[in-house]
Amino acid sequence: MLKLRAMRLKDKVAIVTGAGSGFGSGIAQRFAAAGAHVIINDIDRAAAEQVTLLINNKGHSAVPVVGDVSCAKDMARMVARGIEHFGSLDIMVNNAGITHTNRSMLDVDEATFERVFAVNVKACYLSALNVIPQFINQGRGGVILNIASIAGLRPRPGLTWYCASKGALIAMTRAMAVELAEKSIRVNALCPVAGDTPLLPRFLADNTSEAMAAMISTIPMGRLATPGDIADAALFMVSDEASFITGSILEVDGGRGI
Repeated sequence: MLKLRAMRLKDKVAIVTGAGSGFGSGIAQRFAAAGAHVIINDIDRAAAEQVTLLINNKGHSAVPVVGDVSCAKDMARMVARGIEHFGSLDIMVNNAGITHTNRSMLDVDEATFERVFAVNVKACYLSALNVIPQFINQGRGGVILNIASIAGLRPRPGLTWYCASKGALIAMTRAMAVELAEKSIRVNALCPVAGDTPLLPRFLADNTSEAMAAMISTIPMGRLATPGDIADAALFMVSDEASFITGSILEVDGGRGI
């Protein structure tokens, strides 16, 4: 089983945005262990370089590319750097995301609203502009995996604009899947429940053990998501085993969305 997993992405080239921590780090490390060459993107240079070092020290293959996914120039440079370094591109994982602090929708200022939509939605548009032509030119299709959120399917008070951004990403995923299917480009999304990542404190109305317990109580399986949970689902969705799956919105949430 371990040998099979190690070969599932052999010699594939993948970009993972926001890979310096949390779910993105887990996805990048799992892809590399499965044989992929991985471009590690993060806005935090130290974080990107640390994950890259972890991967390369295990004998796998990764290169860091620092950049803001909501910046057109940074996105273009990231994709070009990956292709220049590894020669091609097969997989794009739009994982980078942010949220506003849990509060009334009326208390979220315009700059914060715009930043949430820039990172969670616009970045996927920018990646499409750069990645899809590359997939088409290579002539063998490709895979785009968007990391949305169960909040995009089951919104909650206090996170209105974050939920809206993830809902937009889900709609974008489905529309892209239909438009790109004839070009053999698959587009899917994962909808994780909250995990123990740097975003977690901002999801809570107050950062107390009681607030954490209240959140966990809404998850039927009784725990938060781990980077491993999301990485396992991501590995399947980008692998050839999922070659007939597109436009799928996979809930990885311990039953939270039911």
